[in-house]
Amino acid sequence: MSQIPYSRVKLARDSARPTGLDYITNLFPGFLEMHGDRRFADDPAVVGGLAWLNGMPVTVIAIEKGHTAKQRAARNFGAPNPEGYRKALRLMKQAEKFGRPVICFVDTSGAFCGIGAEERGQGQAIAENLLEMSTLCVPIVSILIGEGGSGGALALAAADRVWMLENAVYSVISPEGCASILWKDAAKADAAAASLKLTAQDAKQLGVIEEILSEEDLGKAEFYQSLRSQLWNQLKELNADPDLVAKRYDRFRRIGTGTLQG
Repeated sequence: MSQIPYSRVKLARDSARPTGLDYITNLFPGFLEMHGDRRFADDPAVVGGLAWLNGMPVTVIAIEKGHTAKQRAARNFGAPNPEGYRKALRLMKQAEKFGRPVICFVDTSGAFCGIGAEERGQGQAIAENLLEMSTLCVPIVSILIGEGGSGGALALAAADRVWMLENAVYSVISPEGCASILWKDAAKADAAAASLKLTAQDAKQLGVIEEILSEEDLGKAEFYQSLRSQLWNQLKELNADPDLVAKRYDRFRRIGTGTLQG
């Protein structure tokens, strides 16, 4: 069994990898963070607010893992609670009201599955995001920068354009979780990863994403400069599209209709 997919999983989880806040800091000077879901609390696993991209006002939302053990614990290891998704939705609806495009950075092993999260409606929060994002009348670009796990990732990726970094992964379940279910042995995660087709190349072939972003200069000024230019060009194109919502609907209807090789 090939080890390559699981090696991508390990790269996606690397603590030295740029996180959502690194992207915000390097792409959007003057970022103004907004807090809270106006229902329960402020979830530190989700960072969002107002920013400017080459003078264009945008709403930016990122799932944040942190780098150090202390940061990761404070951010709940990038596993949002319902209030995190509701905060994101509040900011997206605000963006729609003021005509601002939405940019999301996704990096999570999945939504938090604790008892409190379930009691506060984790599944409903994710479902509401999917519903509202499907009809949001402003452009949405989502970028998977590390892990893209299950509905916890999809809740910020029902977008007009979905991009992935070349060593990011996107899957319905973690390889360890899949191996535990299928073989009752989490040690078979490498075999599960190969079966899940979770790499950026697999996602592109299936039509789940539009672009694979090179990691050649990951974390360097050149990388962020190139990404800023790509985002600017993409948002200009989407802003000019009068059939944005209908095409977003069609995009998700087409996913999986192609033939995956291998």
